[in-house]
Amino acid sequence: MPTIFLTGFPGFLGSALVERLLDRTPQETTLSCLIQPRWRGLAEQKAFSLERQKTTRIGRIRLVEGDITHPGLGLGDNYTSLQEETVEIYHLAAVYDLSVKREFAFRVNVEGTRNVLDFAEGCNNLSRFQYVSTCYVSGRYEGVFTEQDLEKGQRFNNFYEETKYLAEVEVQRRMKAGLPVTIYRPGIVVGDSKTGQTQKYDGPYAILRFLMGQLSLAVMPVIGNTKSFTVNIVPQDFVIESIAYLSAQATSVNKVYQLANPSPPTVSALIDLFAGAVHRLVVPVPLPKMLVKTALEYVPYAQDLTGITTDAVEYFTHPTTYTSENTLNDLKDTNISCPPLEAYVGTMVQYVQNHPDISPKAMV
Repeated sequence: MPTIFLTGFPGFLGSALVERLLDRTPQETTLSCLIQPRWRGLAEQKAFSLERQKTTRIGRIRLVEGDITHPGLGLGDNYTSLQEETVEIYHLAAVYDLSVKREFAFRVNVEGTRNVLDFAEGCNNLSRFQYVSTCYVSGRYEGVFTEQDLEKGQRFNNFYEETKYLAEVEVQRRMKAGLPVTIYRPGIVVGDSKTGQTQKYDGPYAILRFLMGQLSLAVMPVIGNTKSFTVNIVPQDFVIESIAYLSAQATSVNKVYQLANPSPPTVSALIDLFAGAVHRLVVPVPLPKMLVKTALEYVPYAQDLTGITTDAVEYFTHPTTYTSENTLNDLKDTNISCPPLEAYVGTMVQYVQNHPDISPKAMV
């Protein structure tokens, strides 16, 4: 029986993608989701929820215990038989944490990706290796970063960026050697633009919650020229709908797609949008970047109180902008496009207000 092999379930993006794949693939095709044993309970719950929504989904999600960081993906005797059945691979599993230590990030993001690539190269019926990277393989590249760019001598903000970059370098190396690959680079992913649903409150949510925790007159420390730097935020549904559509097109093989906002807000505009959505009048307080990072690092409970980490500060002065020529061209005849933040910021706020206890921690 043909199967699609997927990593990253039951994570935020992985779960949403599984739902789309179930509905666009033949009913005889199963989805084999590689899961760590400690996430089996959550994975079973998510799989049951997805399957019971439609009769055409029942029995099509297979949960396979393993680990991308282990040789042979920790599959044991199932490795070869699963290779024989696999017709497509979606590799989403990664450490999405700006403060991650390098050793752990390297093991998951780089070695884990190599292990999945090795698995793919032994799949005789494989039609495509679908890989989810990030726009931030750009690191702190100064200027415009295109879908054709990768190795530009850039430096990185953190080990998350560095190891995702190294992983994509390996993916592109295998692609040039003949593996059929499509690469997707999302911007900073927030919740669903229609429902607001998200799995964790990180990134832009820290600013949003920081403002929500203040009175009607709110103070916002800012660094650099807030009108010169942009923040490339994209909603989850745009990312997933784009991957679900593009991955099914024969013309997308061996292409890179930057799933970015073509008109991202400046830092100043982002703060204004968030302030308006939570009904706060913001007083910006310009501060030196080093002072802000030092305060967050050494003032007791500063990061807990603000929700802003030292690693996130660099994104207020991010020097890179992203083009999406492949994405825009290949989605132009569809109804899939990245909505502007102002179209769904109210939905984000409402979701945060209704679900205050969601953690900012990554699922690793």
